Amino acid sequence: MPHGDPVVHDGGPVEFSAESPALKLDVLKTFNRARACNLHLPHGTVRTPVFMPVGTQGTIKGITTEQMALPPIDCKILLANTYHLALRPGTDLIDDMGGLHEYMNWNRNILTDSGGFQMVSLLELAQITEVGVEFQSPVDGTKMLLTPEMSIAHQNNIGADIIMALDDVAPSTIEDDARFLEATDRTMRWIDRCIAAHKKPHCQNLFGIVQGGLDTSVGGLRDRCIQGMIERNLPGYAIGGLAGGEDKTSFWNVVAMSAERLPANKPRYLMGVGYPVDLVVCSALGVDMFDCVYPTRTGPLIPSTQGLLRLKLAEFAMDTAPLDADCACYVCQKYTRAYLHQVMKTEGSIGPQLITYHNITYMLHLMTCVRNAILDGTFPTFVRQFMQSWYPTEPVPDWVVEALKVAGISLNPEA
Repeated sequence: MPHGDPVVHDGGPVEFSAESPALKLDVLKTFNRARACNLHLPHGTVRTPVFMPVGTQGTIKGITTEQMALPPIDCKILLANTYHLALRPGTDLIDDMGGLHEYMNWNRNILTDSGGFQMVSLLELAQITEVGVEFQSPVDGTKMLLTPEMSIAHQNNIGADIIMALDDVAPSTIEDDARFLEATDRTMRWIDRCIAAHKKPHCQNLFGIVQGGLDTSVGGLRDRCIQGMIERNLPGYAIGGLAGGEDKTSFWNVVAMSAERLPANKPRYLMGVGYPVDLVVCSALGVDMFDCVYPTRTGPLIPSTQGLLRLKLAEFAMDTAPLDADCACYVCQKYTRAYLHQVMKTEGSIGPQLITYHNITYMLHLMTCVRNAILDGTFPTFVRQFMQSWYPTEPVPDWVVEALKVAGISLNPEA
């Protein structure tokens, strides 16, 4: 999609307010906690709930920006990573090129992660202090200091529509109350440094990130962090510190508590979550935005409307059916499971590219179905049918049943 194409907002021109000059959230309809919204941003309207594909270094693996913009994908917002872009090619260069939209030929919305997640993913290469985070490059061993001010400066250079505050991320699986307290308090101190450093609030929306471990108690760490973020009156808020291997009961309880206590007039973003079941459950709990590398790294585990397909199994070697008969992507229209089974085993083939294209199409279509079901009043029926397709021969996990019950949805309404 050429960079010069006009920005399109649902319903025509959008007037942003002086308080929120680059973001407007219209809540169209709700079902208990779930909601369908139009999120208006500088590069167009994002229909929520939404899944954001991850293009870590300004590119989705194996897919062009034109493919991302055209149907059936029709992506309205994607994610890029500040840490990796700062390493290569450097954000000064991106700024000189007119910003990341121009640099990657993408005239739709972009969200950039602050680099905070690398505290977990590159933990052995990172040293965290009050000043910031010092990383050792996994590429050449050079050291890079990322402070709240530097993170915001990099993101101002990149020019994303939504930028994230640098937070102190403690792995959710550790048993260290002192570390969670330190991370939560430091996240609150760093948000003020991020706000002070932000030079482009007129065109870039700074989101705060809620930390606090798995503590969901009233007045506990996560509750304190939520209240502190709300006091800063930011354009939007993210739920951080999850998707790190914590048990699913703790996971959904943190999501439910956080979504319930965050403001209804601001977008709610659950970071790093993208497994299809999690998307449906957390949408039911009131989350608007999601991101995850799942679609580009699933390998032979393929999501479909019939559930998860394990494409490496020998049973697919002679299967002439498409991956998903209900999917509109060109992979499902033109290739058989047998062919994809073979190319996924062939090094250097187009297999990963084809699977990634299908996976991203599936994920965005799933969220469209979630949204449409909320809008037309059939959300409970949709959720029940989805869970039946995902768990055709086994019971739905207890954590899913419990979370959906809190969201006002029974998987067995006649019981």
